[in-house]
Amino acid sequence: MNSNPLSPTHGTSAVPDTQPTTSDRGESQDAPRLLAVLGQGYVGLPLSIQAIERGYRVVGLDVDEARVADLAAAHSYVEDISDDQLAAALRTGRYRPTSNYDDCAGFDIVVITVPTPLREGLPDLSYIESAGELIAPHVRPGCTVILESTTYPGTTEELVAPILEKGSGLRVGSDFHLGYSPERIDPGNPHFGFQNTPKVVSGIGKSGLEAVQTFYDSLIDNTVPVGTCKTAELTKLLENTFRHVNIALVNELAMFAHDLGIDVWEAIEASATKPFGYMKFTPGPGVGGHCLPIDPSYLSWDVKRRLGTSFRFVELANDVNEHMPNYVVSRIANLLNKHKRAVNGSRILLLGLAYKPNTSDARESPAVKIAELLIGMGADVVAVDRHVTRIHSAVHIEMTDLSPAEVEAADLAVLLTDHADFDYDLVARARLLLDTRNRHLPGAVRL
Repeated sequence: MNSNPLSPTHGTSAVPDTQPTTSDRGESQDAPRLLAVLGQGYVGLPLSIQAIERGYRVVGLDVDEARVADLAAAHSYVEDISDDQLAAALRTGRYRPTSNYDDCAGFDIVVITVPTPLREGLPDLSYIESAGELIAPHVRPGCTVILESTTYPGTTEELVAPILEKGSGLRVGSDFHLGYSPERIDPGNPHFGFQNTPKVVSGIGKSGLEAVQTFYDSLIDNTVPVGTCKTAELTKLLENTFRHVNIALVNELAMFAHDLGIDVWEAIEASATKPFGYMKFTPGPGVGGHCLPIDPSYLSWDVKRRLGTSFRFVELANDVNEHMPNYVVSRIANLLNKHKRAVNGSRILLLGLAYKPNTSDARESPAVKIAELLIGMGADVVAVDRHVTRIHSAVHIEMTDLSPAEVEAADLAVLLTDHADFDYDLVARARLLLDTRNRHLPGAVRL
């Protein structure tokens, strides 16, 4: 619990209890509170499992029926949730994966964790709109609706609230609670998971904040209340814009340092010894995942829409980071050219397609774009990544296993994602090796 003055001091607890409830399903019994989580991906599934472990009944809704079937069979595709954890949740009888919104009827709390992609550079909130419209008929007096999906400031109050009010016939604040709490999931992080990562919470009105904070206090070690939903929405965008801009800085610096003949990696490590006024960021082949390639653009778009001015830091960072795959391909071409080889016809082994180590998440991955660019130039590309099972690509990317035969057959190997399960002694045997992650591999050329 947090001692912030905005913390609730009274009101209805969102912790599972045995208060008699009457749901839209006609239930009237002493039962744990019902939580519906819309979206069972990297954000929604960890939330669902944590809630099960804290005693909630959980309806885990996802429109992907294949994903629902996997969940029902205790097959997890999220590294932070093991098959054993998922099986244990199912055995409680309190976790129900489904693709049917009617299964959410009677919920006490609903959390929306659906995607918010960009379409042709513009925010696409259609998943939020659809979720709101489909859940609205099940909104009832006293319930709490929470949006976690990353979006621009104002979405909760200006978009979600009217949809819920229209579909339910109820009013936010007087009849039900509505709030926003930005997700802070970092897939594969061994130190900070769902429970021990502080959670920013907000709500419409004092009672809304109280309901939202009390719910997350039942799941999270520490909650951080803020005064408005817009502030909470901006918090998420600020966090990711900070990372995006600083990564762009070191990426551009890496390009200049290479041309100047300076070891940028050594300079970064030396700078990191300063105990104040500096935070270490490292270059790489680009940025990926749902956050960095997308979230700052939501903020830039909103600033342009409301204020009529450009967010120049974001636009510059977008330009640098979006072109890092092109820079990596140029380094590949130059490296092959020095050894009298052309990209066209060369066999290139790409190590890692996920956007970050030890995860299966290949959304917006720069490695996928690098593969597409090389294939378009006539290269014979094969990729190794045991973690990744789903690849969204405009071209077919051939997958293979990391073996002595594949390393020997490659004219060039490129380390794009430094998964812990790679045999780096074997990788170092490649005849030519470009290392974009500074793994200190013998004979490798670094980014």
